[in-house]
Amino acid sequence: MNNKEEFYALIARQAVSLVENEPNLIANLANISALLFQSLEDINWAGFYLDDGSELVLGPFQGKTACVRIPYQRGVCGSAFSHKRVERVDDVHLFEGHIACDAASNSEIVLPLYQGEKLLGVLDIDSPKNARFDRDDETGLTLLVNELQKHL
Repeated sequence: MNNKEEFYALIARQAVSLVENEPNLIANLANISALLFQSLEDINWAGFYLDDGSELVLGPFQGKTACVRIPYQRGVCGSAFSHKRVERVDDVHLFEGHIACDAASNSEIVLPLYQGEKLLGVLDIDSPKNARFDRDDETGLTLLVNELQKHL
């Protein structure tokens, strides 16, 4: 794969093929976590935090053990969820309120995830590399999330 646009288009197609005929949300998010973890370079965590009505709770993921509960207003995940926007952070140590679940993580991208009109939670991807995620990654992961949401 010679460019990120093609790479993410392929990942989005693979994601859709994994979830399009499976109604179980947890199974689908588990497979998407695995797909991202095995496909993306320089990452150490990929997974989901889901809204339980009072905070975000750890969902399916790949990587080291993680924080189980995140308040809506805390950290990169809480910010992405509460502001309903993508948060792309080049250096998490400079992000006010960052929650260090894994001290090896240095950059992060978090995307809101919807099920119909309902904000379901977030997709969270961490990297030990500073500034790992650029605008092309954000665009590609947004495409992936948009395609995924059509099948949740």
